[in-house]
Formats: sequence, C-alpha cells, structure tokens
Amino acid sequence: MIFRRFLPSPFTIAVFLTFLTVVLALVFTENTSDRNHFVQILLYWENGIWNNGLLVFAYQMMLILVLGHVLVLSRPMERLILRITKLVRNTSNAAVLVALPTMLVSFFNWGLGLIFGAILARKIGEYAQANNIPINYPLVGASGYVGMMVWHGGISGSAPIKVSESGHLDSLMGTISDGGILAQLPETISTSFTVFSYWNLILFGVVVLAVSILVYYLGKRTTPTKFDLKEYRFTSTAKSNLKGAEKLDHSKIAAISFGTLILLAFLLQYLPALRSLNITPNLLNFFMLGLAIVLHGNFRSFLSAVEEAIGDTAGILIQFPLYFGIMGIMGSSGMITSISDFFVSISTETTMPIFTFFSAGLVNIFVPSGGGQWAIQGPLVLESALKMDVPLPKAIMALAYGDQITNMLQPFWALPLLGITRLKAKEILPYTLVFMLIGSLVYIGGLLIF
Repeated sequence: MIFRRFLPSPFTIAVFLTFLTVVLALVFTENTSDRNHFVQILLYWENGIWNNGLLVFAYQMMLILVLGHVLVLSRPMERLILRITKLVRNTSNAAVLVALPTMLVSFFNWGLGLIFGAILARKIGEYAQANNIPINYPLVGASGYVGMMVWHGGISGSAPIKVSESGHLDSLMGTISDGGILAQLPETISTSFTVFSYWNLILFGVVVLAVSILVYYLGKRTTPTKFDLKEYRFTSTAKSNLKGAEKLDHSKIAAISFGTLILLAFLLQYLPALRSLNITPNLLNFFMLGLAIVLHGNFRSFLSAVEEAIGDTAGILIQFPLYFGIMGIMGSSGMITSISDFFVSISTETTMPIFTFFSAGLVNIFVPSGGGQWAIQGPLVLESALKMDVPLPKAIMALAYGDQITNMLQPFWALPLLGITRLKAKEILPYTLVFMLIGSLVYIGGLLIF
C-alpha cells in the first residue's frame, strides 16, 4: 500500500510538521524580542499548544465524533439499518442504499455518518450473503465512506461551526500582530452564511445526486465479488438478575427522564440560534448527548457505546495540541502574514477560493483532521480573504470543500470502516478516487459560479 510505504502515522507526520515549522520560522522570520530567536520560537510553540480556546475546540471536536458513534450504536439506529438492508436486490441498488443515506447522515454529523455508513455496508454485505444476492462488496464498502467527502460542508464541519461561535475568530487570529486584520473580523460568521447558504445546499444536493447516479452506474458495470462475513453484532448490555444500584444503570425511566431533561434545556437555551440557523459545537453536542441517552434507553447501554466509540478519538486527542503549537509558531512569528502576502500576490478575487480548495486538499493528506487543519490553515485563509476582499464565508467553505474531498484519497478516516467491513484500503480506493474526481468538479464549478 503506497500510503503505508511512503507516509508514516498521522502523529509522526504532526511531529515532522512541527520540526519543519520551527526550521522555517528560524530561516524566514526575524527575531523581534531580546531573547534568542530559537528560544522565542519555542515559546511561541508552547503558548500555542496550551491555548485555552483551542483546547476547548479540540474537546468539542472529539465529542462530535464520540457522540455520533454512540448514536449509531443505539437500538433505533440498528432497526433503521436492518430495514434498509432488506431492500437490497443487486449491486447497483445496494450501493445507492449505502451512499445516499450515508451522505445525508454525514451532513448532520460526520462521526455518525462515518460509523453509520460502515455498519450499513457491513450489514448489507451480510444480507446479500445470507440471501445469495451477488454484489460487488468493495463498491458497497466504498459507498459507506462517501459521507467523508461532504461532512465539512455540513452541520458538524469544523470550520463553519467554529466561526459561528462567539470569540473563536479573535482566539484564532489573536496571535497575529497586525491589529488592522483583527479589526476587520466580525464577531461571528453564522452558519446561515456558510452551511445553510443557498449555494452550499445546492452544491451538497448536486454532489448527493451525482454520487448516487455514479455508484448506480458502477454497480451495473462491475462484477460481483466473493466474500465471507460473520454477523456483526451491535452493542448489547442485556443483563438479568440485577441487584441494588445496578438497577439504576439499567433503568429505562431514569435514562429517558435525564435525556429528556437535557433536550428540554437544549430547546430553552438554543431555540433562538436554531431559528436563525446558527449552529455551534456546543449546540450540536448538547443535542446529541440528550438524544443518545434517550435512544439507548439506559445508562449502561449508553456508557458501553461510549467506551467503544472513545478509541477513535485517541489520535485526535494527542495530535490537536501539536497542530495548535504549529499555529502558535506561524501566527506569532509572522509566517502567516508572509504566506498570505504570497498568495495575495499570485491570486485574484476569482482564483483565491480555487487556490484555497487545492491547498486544503493537499494539506489534508498530511493533516487528516479538519479541526487540526482549520487551526493551521484557517488564519492564512482568513487573512488572505480580507486582503483580497473575498467574502469570508466563501473562503471558509473553499477550505472545507478541499479538506473533505481528499478524504477519498487519504485512508486515515477509512480505518474504522475497513475494520467493520473487513475490506482492505486497496479494494475501496479505486472507487473512492472516482468519487473524489466527481466531487472536485462539482465543488470547483460551484466556487467559480457562486
């Protein structure tokens, strides 16, 4: 596998990028303090790692993934998945039955969509196997990953939901010395101008339609494959002979009452934001927390699902601070301003979003985390957009589109799907690369038109 041969683990890449940023800062920036230049850069790095606002951001992103995964493991979601599997007739409709709902679910929550698509593909494979329905299982599995090429333009997208949060833009850009740039920034950029803008919804609809038609066509052209799957079991916490306080852990009344209380508080707190279509990470996570507890029906089932889901956050947990450190160096040393000036010098108002799209796609190969990428590239994109008079929502979504599209090339986020479906990366990549090409054409066209 080419990625395994030439690319180390994402954590090692983050370490390498840290060293590279330190060297570039030493070579291309000037010392503006009385301290040794190297020492000053290390201090910038340390300050970035422990930036309070960005650490909150990291925890919010991890909760989005965990709670989305937890929702998939609930009984109602299990029943929905099993109902969908019964509609399978051949490869074409199996691929559409996986791709279409996976993209719709991923627009709401990327963690939910990632695991939902994986389990749906697996259960469809099991159903086809049990009923002697010949299908191309790698195509079906690849269709379960396609939600990762629409997620960043959706409700849980790192960039659009963070810029809608009060104080985030100041926190993100606060290390840049140019006070004039900060003065040009709005307090927030509502998701009504990004995720829920008419042009983003049109592009999402076009991608959903194009990919659905594409997987149907590929299903007609590909030959069935042989595979042998054992039954994938959802999380089960059924237990008999409960004693004492154990009954509370398995109490349906206690769980539904508490979950309902959370949802009631959610409505009281966030109803104005919902009316204005201004989605924030706290709003999304609070809603998913209450909904997950209600759908699981008892605390033991909920906590078991959390334990299963938490493993997917390990890489994110340890990588985020490294990316924040890189951002601290780039912002405080003046590197962001220098790079921004370069992009401004070679771009026009029309081409700047296109350059952002391609650069975000390239960065995502090395930084396979939308949140980590926003921490590094976000300040550069915002400053360049302000200097070139490009609308900030358009610049932000150009980054989001570029970041999400190369997930079809970068297999990092496919690991949960590969584990669940028992497929190999080389089996799904021929299809995901075609998805990437079609999606890129749609997004580039949209950036030029809108």
